[in-house]
Amino acid sequence: MASHDLVLDKDGVQLTVEDAVATVTLANPAKRNAQSPALWRALTEAGRALPGTVRVVVLRGEGKSFSAGLDRQAFAPEGFDGEPSFLDLARGSDADLDAEIARYQEAFTWWRRPDIISIAAVQGHAIGAGFQLALACDLRVAAEDVQFAMRETSLGLVPDLTGTHPLVGLVGYARALEICATGRFVHAAEAERTGLANLVVPNDELDGAVRDLTAALLAAPRDATVETKALLQGASGRSYEDQRTAERAAQARRLRDLAGLSD
Repeated sequence: MASHDLVLDKDGVQLTVEDAVATVTLANPAKRNAQSPALWRALTEAGRALPGTVRVVVLRGEGKSFSAGLDRQAFAPEGFDGEPSFLDLARGSDADLDAEIARYQEAFTWWRRPDIISIAAVQGHAIGAGFQLALACDLRVAAEDVQFAMRETSLGLVPDLTGTHPLVGLVGYARALEICATGRFVHAAEAERTGLANLVVPNDELDGAVRDLTAALLAAPRDATVETKALLQGASGRSYEDQRTAERAAQARRLRDLAGLSD
């Protein structure tokens, strides 16, 4: 067993790697892992720093909460030190504003790469950007005290950190609209019932449940898992016939590889 190699530790984000498993930890429990542009840059960097040997990435938050969302300092007129404030961004050109939000979103996109499976281990509050970060992962394991909420609409904003597509995919349009428009809390029982959480466990069993799920995911051959993830990810955007075609092509690649005939 390799040791836990600390690959990154900056701006409230830690990345450790042990063999085929990487762990990304939101490490500012005193602020309930509140998020900022600096944290998003560090998360983007963590994705780029993943060794090619990594198959499963676990995302967790230190302390009582996964992430209570955007740091309130973002809404102060001065914003964060050294960052453009929201007011500054609003006064900029359309292209500049679009590019800045796109940079923020990069912290949320890499969790869906076909070569890895990502698991969010979520306890306590996962609000706004925190909820969207949990939604950015492929799978979610939640503790019994979990409280998901999308508060952006209540603040006069929209969820723009890639959370709307997976939310609708998981719970359907009507429930997604109601969750976002009211800003209400979604607790553990509803999260499990609606498919928002793959699994709900007592708080003291969260780490163990994630370890068990990780081991189960690592049991299958890597290339088969990668092809299967890609097939399932593309399914909602394809017709039934196109998906059949994609299945055949993926299986042909697998059979050739297993027969030792691949490139």
